[in-house]
Amino acid sequence: MPCCATDRALRRENENLRRLIALSSALTELLDGDEILDRAMAAVAALTSCSPVATLLDEGRGGARSPDGRRVDRPDLAARLAELGDADGDVAAQAGTGWARAFALRALDAHEGHLVVACDDMPPREHLDVLRILVQQTNLALGTARLRGREHAAAQEMRRTNASLAEANAGLTAAVTDLRRRRDAQERLAAAVAAESGEAGIAAEVHRLTGLPVAVEDAVGGLRAWAGAGRPEQPCRVERRRRAALLDAACRSPVPVRDRDRLVAVARPREEVLGVLALVDPGCDAGEYETFVLQHGALMLTVELSHQRNLVETELRLRRDLVDDLLTGTDDAGARARAEALGHDLTSPHRVLVLRWPAEEGLVGAVEQATRAALGGTALLTRRPDGLVLVAPEPEEPNGSCPWQELYRAVTDRLPAGAGSGAGAIGVGAVCRDPAGLARSFLEAQRALTVRLGSGQPSGVTRYEDLGIYRVLTVDGDDGEVRGYVREWLGPLLDYDSTNGAELVRTVWQYLEQGGNYDATARALLIHRSTLRYRLRRIREISGLDLGAVDTRLNLHVAARAWHLLRGTV
Repeated sequence: MPCCATDRALRRENENLRRLIALSSALTELLDGDEILDRAMAAVAALTSCSPVATLLDEGRGGARSPDGRRVDRPDLAARLAELGDADGDVAAQAGTGWARAFALRALDAHEGHLVVACDDMPPREHLDVLRILVQQTNLALGTARLRGREHAAAQEMRRTNASLAEANAGLTAAVTDLRRRRDAQERLAAAVAAESGEAGIAAEVHRLTGLPVAVEDAVGGLRAWAGAGRPEQPCRVERRRRAALLDAACRSPVPVRDRDRLVAVARPREEVLGVLALVDPGCDAGEYETFVLQHGALMLTVELSHQRNLVETELRLRRDLVDDLLTGTDDAGARARAEALGHDLTSPHRVLVLRWPAEEGLVGAVEQATRAALGGTALLTRRPDGLVLVAPEPEEPNGSCPWQELYRAVTDRLPAGAGSGAGAIGVGAVCRDPAGLARSFLEAQRALTVRLGSGQPSGVTRYEDLGIYRVLTVDGDDGEVRGYVREWLGPLLDYDSTNGAELVRTVWQYLEQGGNYDATARALLIHRSTLRYRLRRIREISGLDLGAVDTRLNLHVAARAWHLLRGTV
């Protein structure tokens, strides 16, 4: 009999051992601490004579609970467990049984709580051993669960970090790619400006970079260059008020603005708009890159248009300075070298012309165009107080026609109608073989213009060669003797006119200009024949001269012409 009892005890111990081994494997697969404790409490009842009373994890995880999961409302037990801390201890008094013990639970050397078991009497030694092994397995499972939990959290954090890094890398790659595209666009646009391809080159480069049609316009909407498909055959008329509003909005905006089917940026070095660069984008496909290209293209267009304007202003200033020096007198070699630098040949014969028109609007452009059309070349042009001054090469005269008359008609045709286009006058100086003689030709042109403006037909062309006696009257610009001569022959009449507001001197001039014809003189003066007879009688009485004497008529005629040339200032 004792052998049989011993065998049964051994078999029971072996069975418990197998169950502990199986339980250990099962516990290590669990990740939840509460589930591990549930298995441990179930094993206490199955493997020993003890009963599980409660498990108490740290306060942040729900407090003490019974095997069925309900909360254990035992303040004295909770206080005793708190007193034990991370140590095992007797809790029979708090559990209300003959024997009760709290086993401390640890995970990775950290206190996790207690497992409380109870029995009516002290359990056998082998059951206590099973309890200790069970607690060890439970602690091992709790540590493994905590490790796995940490690994899982670390893996999740790693995945989140990797995702963030991948997203950041993708964003960085996209940013680097975009930065390279933008830098390439900047370099290509700068190269277009450096290649001196002008507005057309900038437009073509913006088109290649964006794939969209590109227009370069002036401030009022005129098309200066186009790149891409769909170039308009006819220029579109732009309503001024709408155009002004668009330019105002574009100037105030830090980025290009949309104008219907176009994105628009302005070329504006300071306050004045020099031009407009536009992307034709009816589908609104332009993104940030295209907008950047347009904006940088407008900057390059600003550089190009400013450079063009500076060149034009510099050339105009150099031309003006050269003409001013030619009109006041300069050396031949220096003048020819300066003219050659400006693309003008001063080695051929030249004349100086002085032009005066009532309306100045558009006159310079009209003269420049007329010079090319009528004279077959370019001339040096400047504006002076007494009118426009033209230093023009002496043209050939095919079929005996006068090129200066052709120039006059060409200027007249190019001025706006109704703006005094046909009321201009041109004085032409004598031809000069060398630049040093142009100062004299300028004075001759001024004299020719003065005579023309003081004649009965002030509009038209007068050459210095055609002045006749007026060339003698105005020689070298010394009019002292001429004034004395006028005073000698017309003095009494001048005084009478000045005192009485009469026109006897003018009457003498017209009478002699018309060859003594009464009817022609009356028509020229817009008076009746009887009035003319009265004036001529008064002229004889006041001057004491016989208008029928040949010498008297000659001297009076010369004096009257001189008075007219001097504009009646004697």
